[in-house]
Amino acid sequence: MAHPPGKYADFEGLRERAVALRRQGYSLRQIRDELQVHNKEVLQRLVEGEPPPDWTKRPRAKDGLRERARELRRQGWTYNQIQAELGCSKSSVSLWVRDLPAPEPKCTPEEQRARMNAGLARLRAAQDQERRATKLAAAQAVGELSDRELFIAGVALYWAEGTKDKPHARRESVEFVNSDPGMISVFLAWLQLLEVGRDRLHCRVMIHESADIEAAEHYWADLVGIDRSTLGKTVLKKHNPTTVRKNTGDSYRGCLGIKVRQGADLYRRIEGAWYGIVGAVRPDDLSNRT
Repeated sequence: MAHPPGKYADFEGLRERAVALRRQGYSLRQIRDELQVHNKEVLQRLVEGEPPPDWTKRPRAKDGLRERARELRRQGWTYNQIQAELGCSKSSVSLWVRDLPAPEPKCTPEEQRARMNAGLARLRAAQDQERRATKLAAAQAVGELSDRELFIAGVALYWAEGTKDKPHARRESVEFVNSDPGMISVFLAWLQLLEVGRDRLHCRVMIHESADIEAAEHYWADLVGIDRSTLGKTVLKKHNPTTVRKNTGDSYRGCLGIKVRQGADLYRRIEGAWYGIVGAVRPDDLSNRT
């Protein structure tokens, strides 16, 4: 910024007056008004080397926290403990105390691992409890199912998991295979709603040959409510020695396949109901209809 020639010609004289005022406790603004020097650069040059009076210094908000953090560090506190005590960020704590020696460990590495494992166990237990509470609340929120609700749920369940007819492979039959006993139970309740009796069901177990086949057959027959002898021939999956199976143990029972005899008409009703559900959501979506 240009100034009129000669305006600050007597710079040294101005500086003497500015320094004198500074030493008397004047602020930069007061010196500006006293000397009528409104150029910031010139004003700074006039008082260069002269510290501002104490009353003009703005206190730093975190000075007290910094000193307290250093005091706690000297007492052997960790960064996390200081952060929790003072309510400041861990990066600030690190900046304030990084020149101080780290506290001596209060326990052996083995004790530290034990504490860490105990903490993780408590965390996982709390998470498991939260999961169970969430699932229980959701289950209780369902309550009783009306016939219409069970019907719609069954249609969606079958369309997701059941055998479907294709234009290139006409199979208008009702066949449902699953390993989840809950899904089998819902499917059976749905069939009962549709007045499909147990005498129309052909059931068979599908399981790995190395599993407990007899126990699995008893389990599925009991779930369906039929005699084991009425099950169809069990389908065995051959063992592959190069495959590491995870579906093993007492809880592994393979899958149950359920086929409804003379089910062509029922299949057509299921397919129509499914597209009725789709149409209720997207009336213009006819792309999947066969």
